[in-house]
Amino acid sequence: MGEVVMFSEEELREMSGVKRGVDHIEVTCGCTSHRYGDAVGRLRVFMNGELEITCECTPGCQEGTLSPSLFEKHSGRETARKWKNNVWVIVNGKKVPLCKTVLLKYHNEASKNANAAQRSQNGRASHRDEFVCCTRCNKERRFRLRTKEECRVHHDAVADVNWKCADLPYDKITCVDEEERASRRIAAAKLAPTSPEMLNLES
Repeated sequence: MGEVVMFSEEELREMSGVKRGVDHIEVTCGCTSHRYGDAVGRLRVFMNGELEITCECTPGCQEGTLSPSLFEKHSGRETARKWKNNVWVIVNGKKVPLCKTVLLKYHNEASKNANAAQRSQNGRASHRDEFVCCTRCNKERRFRLRTKEECRVHHDAVADVNWKCADLPYDKITCVDEEERASRRIAAAKLAPTSPEMLNLES
């Protein structure tokens, strides 16, 4: 079975570390922390839109394969949760954010199709739960996005550079409480129907 042709030679010509696999392409990537410097890895881009990074920040790194957002967090990047801007590849000797390359083409198409499926499900829009990181304990807390008010609360939390666990209005959580397990956070990716008032807000 031959290599898959996902991107043209022209599109990848100046990109560092390009390797073509049977169902993916692989390039050198990284994320820069002002405190810790560059964390380097290998980004794999699959035709179904999946992205995975094998971390190579140190010879003894045990993280293995990470999503771009987890790689961003692992690197110690101070302004996390913006991986499309913070994770970079090297093009013509310069660091270029993923969002300014062709590498997100399949990921963006998959996201667009998923959003269309959300809206067609029972004729109602749906929203995923989101997470915001506490500036004191560095734990991520869940925000439900079912109503206009909950979306407003999440928006305010994201905008607050000093947001902390105690600011969460509807769950009595402090920094001593444990962070949600990964299995529960994966479950949070399942879609929940949006309330009628949210539909009115979006229309």
